[in-house]
Amino acid sequence: MNPLSDFALTLMTNDLVLAHAADRAGVDRVGIDIERIGKQARQGHLKTWISHHEEADLIGLGENVSPTRLFARCNPIHANSRDEIDRLINLGVHTLMLPYFKTTQHAEQFISLVDGRAHPVLLLETREAADKLDEICKIPGVREIHIGLNDMRLSLGWPSHFHVLASAWIEPLCSRILDAGHRLGIGGLARMGDQSLPIATDLVAARIAGLGASAALISRAFYRDIEPSAMDAEIASLRDWIVYAAVQPMKWRVDINTQLQREIEHFSPS
Repeated sequence: MNPLSDFALTLMTNDLVLAHAADRAGVDRVGIDIERIGKQARQGHLKTWISHHEEADLIGLGENVSPTRLFARCNPIHANSRDEIDRLINLGVHTLMLPYFKTTQHAEQFISLVDGRAHPVLLLETREAADKLDEICKIPGVREIHIGLNDMRLSLGWPSHFHVLASAWIEPLCSRILDAGHRLGIGGLARMGDQSLPIATDLVAARIAGLGASAALISRAFYRDIEPSAMDAEIASLRDWIVYAAVQPMKWRVDINTQLQREIEHFSPS
């Protein structure tokens, strides 16, 4: 996977104007997040966003987004997963993400239910799944694994998602995913130069690129307080930095992560 030409950015929204702007700006995946099961219990005490998107939102999005870019994050595996996955794919979803799984069996079940009809992404965000990563990487049909930082930090009992990103713990996970020949995604990214952020995007993006990732989510902070018309320039700026960071030598990457760790020391997580 070449991060210089193939870094996949994913925006989760049901706002048709924003979705159209993201599509025009070349955002690779645009769509909905219908994950509900268990999320309030896990993250309800945090400032993290819990989506109210609906499957029906895909109808309007499908009219504003290029067909191959339509995306959905479904629920964790549950009794009605087959029907849910079938509905999403029938509504035109091209890339489908499974959140919050803990077992190899649930990952296998998801891949089987998708059955080659969409591009499957496994969202690795539990300690239990991380412990089984080698098994998960060997499942036939696995093509992409995205390390989710918010739930992973809760699963690990760590102070913040930034601590997971900057840690040595994440590095062998990334290497094992890449060595298995799968696309690696990590976390989410905000706008370059946004002074309101607790940690600068250039450090976060450089760390993600330095770990070998070629995919990331676009955070809600990215499009906060900007007009949709600015999406083209902001996405281009972010991509330019990722391209630059991806080709820097190891010493530069180590120095960047040292800066990131120093910033995290002054960060007060929620």
